[in-house]
Amino acid sequence: MWRWLRRLSAIFSIAVLGLVMGLSSFGFGLEQNYGLRWLFYIRGAKPPSSEVLIVGIDDQSGPRLGLSKLPRDWPRSVHARLVDELVRLGASVIVFDFDFQTPKQQEDDLAFAKAISSSNRVVLTEKLIGKRQPVFDTQGQQKGALWVEQLVAPMPILAEAAKGAGTFPLPKLDVAVHEFWAFKQGIEYAPTTPAVALQLHAQKVHPDLVSLIKNKLSYSTELPTRIEKTDKTPEIRRLMIQLRQAFEQSDLDLSTPAEIHEKPITRNMDNHETSLLNALIGLYSESDHRYLNFYGPPGTIKTIPYYTLLEKNDKSPKNIPDLSGKVVFVGYSDLYDPSQPDRFYTVFTNQDGVDLSGVEIAATAFSNLLSNQSLTTPPTGLLALILFIFGAIISGMAYSLPALVSIPVSLIMASVYIVLAEKAFEDHYLWLPLAVPLMLQLPIALFTGLSAEYLSERRKKKRATQAISFYLPEKLANDFTEKNLESTALNKVTYSVCFASDMAGFTSISEKLPPKELAVFLNGYFETLSSPLRKNQVDVIEFRADGIMCAWTAENNFPNIHHQAALAALDAVEAIAEFSKVHPILTQPLRIGLEAGMVYVGHSGGGGHFVYSIVGDSANTAARIEGLNKKLGTQILASRRTLEGINDILTRYLGDFQFVGKTEALPIVELMARKDQATDAQHALSMDYQIAIEKLATGDCSQALILFESILEKHSDDGPAKFHKAYCQKLLTQQESLPTNPSIIQLDSK
Repeated sequence: MWRWLRRLSAIFSIAVLGLVMGLSSFGFGLEQNYGLRWLFYIRGAKPPSSEVLIVGIDDQSGPRLGLSKLPRDWPRSVHARLVDELVRLGASVIVFDFDFQTPKQQEDDLAFAKAISSSNRVVLTEKLIGKRQPVFDTQGQQKGALWVEQLVAPMPILAEAAKGAGTFPLPKLDVAVHEFWAFKQGIEYAPTTPAVALQLHAQKVHPDLVSLIKNKLSYSTELPTRIEKTDKTPEIRRLMIQLRQAFEQSDLDLSTPAEIHEKPITRNMDNHETSLLNALIGLYSESDHRYLNFYGPPGTIKTIPYYTLLEKNDKSPKNIPDLSGKVVFVGYSDLYDPSQPDRFYTVFTNQDGVDLSGVEIAATAFSNLLSNQSLTTPPTGLLALILFIFGAIISGMAYSLPALVSIPVSLIMASVYIVLAEKAFEDHYLWLPLAVPLMLQLPIALFTGLSAEYLSERRKKKRATQAISFYLPEKLANDFTEKNLESTALNKVTYSVCFASDMAGFTSISEKLPPKELAVFLNGYFETLSSPLRKNQVDVIEFRADGIMCAWTAENNFPNIHHQAALAALDAVEAIAEFSKVHPILTQPLRIGLEAGMVYVGHSGGGGHFVYSIVGDSANTAARIEGLNKKLGTQILASRRTLEGINDILTRYLGDFQFVGKTEALPIVELMARKDQATDAQHALSMDYQIAIEKLATGDCSQALILFESILEKHSDDGPAKFHKAYCQKLLTQQESLPTNPSIIQLDSK
């Protein structure tokens, strides 16, 4: 009796374990990263709606049209010609996945606006900006922060001409994209570009939709029965929000085709019109947040190169498909270039590393809405029931049958479940759990059925891995426990970019806070600082008192880790600046030093206690460079070699510095900002500083002093200019003993 009770207890425990894991954020992440990938892989590619098409700007578009290779340099009159051509070819809706916020040549902007207005079918993309804003109580005390989002429309002349506009943010899990919004929370549930495109594409059945709402839903607000030619973005958006509210307030289920035939339609509708009406009902009656049903690898949605529509070539006719009544998405989409802009990793990223472009994902979302094919998940109750029943059956067989029978029978049972899950996925777009049953419940049930002792060891190893991962990089922690590696196997000498920082003013902060509050503050600080590092794929993070030493390592592809480290430094400064707004006790900005070279990464210590550490001259030099920020009044400094091959970050050369104990001087540069975010004043400062440093290097200290003083007139708080001004003044007082190269500054302290 007791034996059977123990078996039932184990079976119940395994079933509940699978249920709990499947409903947790960990289980959900597992399903997105593995289960969903398997379902797509088994299903393979499938055709999207024939009513959607992409006009993609690729690597050949600019040269084929006699334009710059960079689309941002194109005159907007080119887009005007494209709109006119698409209208001529009968496109139903034209969606531009571009940022048109900044004015360019007025004549070209006017031509583009005229083409947009005349077409009466163009949808533009709005930029979504999110930031934290502090929250204060009635006494003016800060009580926290709120995340606030706002839409930034295209430049007015284009926004006013467009038929509609919307944003299309893509939330990521790690680096992959799985979901989209039809209506975006946080900005008054404004419709996104795929939703706007669907509403305009299906506007001929809009009167039928209004009729359904009038007869079936209790919605008091009067709705326009037609979308007029004069209606633009504000009217379209207002209408779509009202339609969403009408369905949201109703308890009726109007989302199935069977219901449509029961609705009081005032006219006979053909199959296509019925399909459009069904799509609109699905748009407004189903969730605002949906999961993407990808159709296949890049190019599965028919993609026409941009130049094909505009290139003048009378010798060979254009191979252009029929565009009549189709929704056309226009944006960056190169099916052969892995480094194309606006790209996203998905389950169908191909073997050459080519990701789906943002515009193809937007077109995918539209096709999902048009065909009612976006993925759905089972209700929580049904999901829990599926996980519980699967776990109970598998573990019941594992405990009740001999091992030689239970293993093959369990595998057959799992195979049957895979077939059923794939059938539901392919036919009904229902995403059933796959990773949790196969990766967790099945092996746990089999192994616990074979040996309770083995299960105990398994749990111990899992706990050990989790504990070690607090002190070692996750991959090394897994290798250490799963492969039973010796600790010395984790040690290596490798090329690295080292990142050093410390908390300025920590001594003062530690005096003001009790130990427990100080620990909480430090943990929050390090968590904030670590986030941009992990986002930029750091390999090793070592916490040293109030500072961090971390490293990006590589056996090759050095420019990649240089770029990751530089971006991480810029992101870290922004993150700590935001952190200091919430924690005013942190009054000084973050200081960072970057250096590249060979380092030892591994265990350091003695007496039976070790830390996983970064050791080497490059790490030491990174710390020295970090300390130089204090003398120069800067935040991010790096050796010049650390930034080799990086072209998208604005820097300025600050001269050569010989650190105490070093035999050679090191060229030092300041990371100022991303080039696309830098101000004109920052660009000018970088150029002016280069001229001043070059003048100093020639030994003309008087002229260099004048140039530094001129910089200070424009930038009175510029730390490097103050430093070099004082340095030039010092040199001028000792003209007889000028160094051979005055631009090399010998530091007399660390």
